Amino acid sequence: MLKINLKQLEAFTATAEYGSFTRAAEELYLTQSTVSAHILTLEAELGVQLILRGARRKLTLTEEGRRVYGAARDILDRCQLLQDPESTARRELSVGASTAPAQYLLPGLLSGFLQHNSDSRFLLRRGDSAQVHSLLNQGEVRIGIVGAALDRREYNYQTLCDDRLVLVTAATERFRALKALGAFGCDLLDEPFIVREETSGTRRAVESYWKKCGILPEKLQIVACMDNPEAIRRSVAEGMGVSVMSELSVREDVADGKLLTFDLDEKGFFRRIYLVWRKAVSLTRTEQAFVSYLRSELKK
Repeated sequence: MLKINLKQLEAFTATAEYGSFTRAAEELYLTQSTVSAHILTLEAELGVQLILRGARRKLTLTEEGRRVYGAARDILDRCQLLQDPESTARRELSVGASTAPAQYLLPGLLSGFLQHNSDSRFLLRRGDSAQVHSLLNQGEVRIGIVGAALDRREYNYQTLCDDRLVLVTAATERFRALKALGAFGCDLLDEPFIVREETSGTRRAVESYWKKCGILPEKLQIVACMDNPEAIRRSVAEGMGVSVMSELSVREDVADGKLLTFDLDEKGFFRRIYLVWRKAVSLTRTEQAFVSYLRSELKK
């Protein structure tokens, strides 16, 4: 009995139609290696070669490939007819987002998407990067937006945007004077520090930066560890210490004169914000539309 699944047929038909593994991967929201693996598995199961491959050869179907393509296309079209395009489940978008994107990036994007897709609805869950991965793994959300790529074997990651991380201080005269003198965050490492929890994407990025600069985290004077950016912002404003945070999360407080920000060094330090979903999951059309919308809007 043949062990063939729809993902293999989708990968094969998309590659045949677009004439490219890369283009097929983009359209299916998969990695190129995943598309290739699906097709190789399909060829092995059928015991025939479907695609002629070669560095200098244009991708073409074999005679068996053309025959299988017709059958595969028919199967996929029939399956599409069986799906209810108006199904509430297929129009629901369950999204998990780490703290900074959830609070400061997503609200406007969700609103914009709904303006063009009024029949969709969102379920939004918030947590740090590790918690979002856990929600994805448990099936409680299907799409994640995180600040750390934790497992590239099990998850697809696409870079959405870069997020500047800055050292945040109280808006005191002393820090204003240091900012006027052109100080960077790396010049203020003797200050008391407030840090995020260990599973935070921000903390992972900052510790990676300290390591690259030869700075030992244990040499910092850490006075508090908090999992709530709002609590960190208020604690910094009250003079408890300084912290490294997403610039997105402190813009309003900086504009109101409550906080000051310092680039960590003369180049500035950025971490990536990723869109993520499990490789075992095939995105619905609504989810694919949402992913495309996010990418196009953030490119602007």
